[in-house]
Amino acid sequence: MVMTRPARRRGAILIELTVAIGILTVVLAAFAVACHSDQRALRATYTRAIAIELVDGEMEALLAGEWRAYSEGVHAYKVRGDAAANLPEGRFVLTVTGPKLRLEWLPAASGWGGPVIREATHQ
Repeated sequence: MVMTRPARRRGAILIELTVAIGILTVVLAAFAVACHSDQRALRATYTRAIAIELVDGEMEALLAGEWRAYSEGVHAYKVRGDAAANLPEGRFVLTVTGPKLRLEWLPAASGWGGPVIREATHQ
């Protein structure tokens, strides 16, 4: 069977179209992966910012005199800020050792910006 010119052109056009769709697929997949990693980084930064604000605010309250309500040792700490509802699962821990106070937020899973720790000395 002898192919005519229009049939050869159609074959070439189909090959070019297939290659173009393949290139587009690779580019879009790379873009999707980049967007996903950026989204994770932004979420971790947002979570860390909330935790820093809460820990700093609670540390100020503790240094103002609330530390007297806690004996020496490690205590689970309940924060009063409404922003704590935006944090992922985790816990706040207060450690009192002599004149030193240590308040930390420990996320239950990794990838959420890591722990936030503040230490201070009360008077």
